[in-house]
Amino acid sequence: MEQLKNCILESRKIVIKIGSNVLSAKDGTVNRSVTDNIVEQVNLLLGMGKQVMMVSSGAGICGVGAINKWSRRGDMNYKQALCAIGQVELMMAYKERFADYGVHVAQMLLTRDDFNDHLRTLNIRNTMFTLIDEGVVPIINENDTVCVEEIKIGDNDTLAALAAILWNADLMIVLSDIDGVFDKDPKNNDDAQLIETVNNAEELISSISIGKKSSFGTGGIETKIEAAARVNKFGMPMILLNGTNDDIIKDSIEGKGRGTLFLGAR
Repeated sequence: MEQLKNCILESRKIVIKIGSNVLSAKDGTVNRSVTDNIVEQVNLLLGMGKQVMMVSSGAGICGVGAINKWSRRGDMNYKQALCAIGQVELMMAYKERFADYGVHVAQMLLTRDDFNDHLRTLNIRNTMFTLIDEGVVPIINENDTVCVEEIKIGDNDTLAALAAILWNADLMIVLSDIDGVFDKDPKNNDDAQLIETVNNAEELISSISIGKKSSFGTGGIETKIEAAARVNKFGMPMILLNGTNDDIIKDSIEGKGRGTLFLGAR
């Protein structure tokens, strides 16, 4: 799709959000080949002179992979403990893969309060710009170990949008386990059609049937459309792609990608 290609090529500052379902294998552990492929594509963008910031889910599934005996525990303490263990595993996976390309990564764990406090927000922004100016890829996640309902952002689609706006990015790419937004649920309707371009994300939210959230993630298609509406208000486009497909960003750059482009106001 030519629009996806042009949008990526014309953007210099890109935020890439990776969903839990993209990173998870069928057994709920981390799919290392997917992680490797995403890092390879980010390095491709860096080689093109792009600046990239990542917002990555997956601490929970990494925790399950590291210590599976807690995987079925429903208690919040165990869920937060799994995320604490998994965040280390997640960052190590990214660190090792990016090191193959001579690229350093940095961890940023944030909460809703960080975006509501002027001084904290300024500190976040300064850190973002410093890291990126030095060629380091920031990898952001919500601080699940301290997040209770009162300070929880809720999902990483929203977190990515907030980070993209704060950084004044040119483009946000959301990698999920779906090809894009459809006019109806493609899992239950064989005639569902992919919506390739969305001019008004807010209208779309109320005009199509919203599906259920994924099993591993906290978001769903609704939060992705809401994130698009949020960044679109700042003139920033958003692309929704299927991150489980190998080389989906690379294919999009070559005009062979399939996804949904949410156009920002120009």
